Amino acid sequence: MSGILRSIYTIFFIVASLAASAQGRLKGTVTAGEAPVPFATVGFKDLKTGVVTDEAGQFIIPNVPAGKHELMVSAVGYLTATQNVAIKSSGTTTVLIRLEPSASNLGEVVVSGTLRPVTKMESPVPVEVYSPVFFRKNPTPSIFDALQNVNGVRPQLNCNVCNTGDIHINGLEGPYTMVMIDGMPIVSALSTVYGLSGIPNSLVERVEVVKGPASTLYGSEAVAGLINIITKSPVTAPVFSADVMATSWQEYNADLGWRFKAGTRAQSLLGVNYYNYQDPADRNGDGFTDVTQQHRISVFNKWSFNRKNDRVASLAARYFYEDRWGGQTQWEKKFRGTDSVYGESIYTSRVEVLGQYQLPTRPHLMLQGSFNYHNQNSVYGTTWFLAKQSIAFAQLTYDKEIGKHTLLAGLPFRYTFYDDNTVVTAEKDVNKPQRTFLPGIFVQDEIKLATAHNLLLGMRYDYNSLHGNIFTPRLAYKWSPNYKNVLRLNAGTGYRVVSIFTEDHAALSGAREVVIESELKPERSWNVNLNYTKKIPLGSAFLGLDATAFYTHFSNRIMPDYSRPDSILYDNLDGYAVSKGFSLNADLAFAFPLKIMAGATMMEVFQKENGVRARPMLTERFTGTWSVSYAFRRAGLTVDYTGNIYGPMLLPVQPNDPRPDKSPVWSIQNVQLTKKLGKEWEIYGGVKNILNFLPPKNSIAHAHDPFDKRPGFNADGSVDPYNLTFDPTYVFAPNQGIRGFLGLRFTRQ
Repeated sequence: MSGILRSIYTIFFIVASLAASAQGRLKGTVTAGEAPVPFATVGFKDLKTGVVTDEAGQFIIPNVPAGKHELMVSAVGYLTATQNVAIKSSGTTTVLIRLEPSASNLGEVVVSGTLRPVTKMESPVPVEVYSPVFFRKNPTPSIFDALQNVNGVRPQLNCNVCNTGDIHINGLEGPYTMVMIDGMPIVSALSTVYGLSGIPNSLVERVEVVKGPASTLYGSEAVAGLINIITKSPVTAPVFSADVMATSWQEYNADLGWRFKAGTRAQSLLGVNYYNYQDPADRNGDGFTDVTQQHRISVFNKWSFNRKNDRVASLAARYFYEDRWGGQTQWEKKFRGTDSVYGESIYTSRVEVLGQYQLPTRPHLMLQGSFNYHNQNSVYGTTWFLAKQSIAFAQLTYDKEIGKHTLLAGLPFRYTFYDDNTVVTAEKDVNKPQRTFLPGIFVQDEIKLATAHNLLLGMRYDYNSLHGNIFTPRLAYKWSPNYKNVLRLNAGTGYRVVSIFTEDHAALSGAREVVIESELKPERSWNVNLNYTKKIPLGSAFLGLDATAFYTHFSNRIMPDYSRPDSILYDNLDGYAVSKGFSLNADLAFAFPLKIMAGATMMEVFQKENGVRARPMLTERFTGTWSVSYAFRRAGLTVDYTGNIYGPMLLPVQPNDPRPDKSPVWSIQNVQLTKKLGKEWEIYGGVKNILNFLPPKNSIAHAHDPFDKRPGFNADGSVDPYNLTFDPTYVFAPNQGIRGFLGLRFTRQ
């Protein structure tokens, strides 16, 4: 018996030894394109083994049982990848894993910070990058709406009736934000909102956001920061893409993209966006449409040409048209401009052309140019606003590396024509359109002080034909002792020439008159930002932190005064204004398919005049955004939960107004399910505003009498003890409540 037991033990020992010896080693590299991906989590789904890649993106997993196993690789900013690997019974198995960009990509090449293509981590100026994957977590019909999930960036509605608005960055209003398409200042002043609407989302490659003044490189309007919309290349875009969505509010949106070749030397990308909403719903019972009726179409065409030595040559054009109206639900176009039924009707037409051409010279010279024409025909009750604007822009840049110096120099020129029917372009009852010439020059030197230290120095000079000489210096310093830690310090000045977006101000209320107290001077600002980026491997997870402290000091700031119920007064601030605060973004990715992105911004915005400190209207003290995504890979199903939260804002109220002068804390939250149907199709749907948050039903003051024909009386004829007049400026949140949505996407590469 003992002999039998000894034989069994011997056989068991031999089998165990053979099993132990039947192990191999896995060695590999994780890349994104040609760049390595450091600190990616690598592990097997069926084994409790895993490692993190080194700074070269390489990894080694020893003692892996022979046979087929499913390898999983995840990293912040990239889609999780899985790959079946056959491990040899002895020796080393080598693999190469390529990751695709996700909602944010730490290795993304950016241009907005320095006007030169560098990776996000190498840029001395902090640039936030958002890809279409990020925006698809909460699909919207325009980039304007999509930005609500970017920390520190808030689309602000400025009118309860026409729903026009602007983009706030760190508490600063829309006129301080520059919006660009492919690096061109195509969108500005009169056209900010409309430039962000109608760009086919399917043609957007990424959106770059720079917070803080960038006037040294981009000139006027880049005071709060800039938003650069980078469109896809006609060379690499999908052959065909379509994204069609509808909501339970009867909103319909379609994005179409088509790439084609034009001979052997040119490629073209054609995109069309169509949006329609024609349901004059009045769910809050104030007699006015809750959401503006809109009919919008945008056509975008981009060309890329093949040249010798891979020199750049591209040309793009876009046509945009929108017909929108809001007002009393019985309004029709025959009432436009009359005092019979109140309505705010806006016709917008604009044409944009932009291109770049690399000169055939040994020095690297790039010529960029753009032109846009904007025609606005608006009426607010009986108040007409008619405006035309044309902007021509050209810029020649030269860049060269000399030792430890990377030099960039440019000669920009901008011509702006602006005319409207308001006091802005009137002088002693004579219409005088504004014609502004703005030639300039800028120089930038990025110096490699040491392995971990970079210093950027910049200076820009502009001559404004209306305001004279303008200087804007800039300084940026980056210290990156290793890939896990990056510290950036940015300081500089910004300026904004006098260019009141009068259409926006008229939209605040057709009942208010725009009054300019005195000749307005250009605004100036000083800004400093301190940014720290930290990457923390957490075993089977990875945490990325991005923290920024910011401070902006204004002089000559142009401030609106709402103290009179019938007008808005504009004048330069006799004192100073400050915007300061702190923001934090966090990305948390796990080895299993869960990804969490969250951000929060705390800020204080105030103005001080004659020793009195005051907080501006419609400025919150804190905001927060989040996105939680989980993928059920076998089922091809992804769940996204997104949301934002905003702190109280001061609201414009009238004397004796019974409405609160401060908004509540409010939040918009959304849930979405996305199901893949093969490689080319996916269907998505969900619920927006699941908390059904709505602003107060009495947001429009004196809504029953929009022409103030019976001031002091209520709708039932009783005396109004508050003596309110018609005013729709009391707005801080959209009037759209809970609603479902359903969409279908098709992409053929």
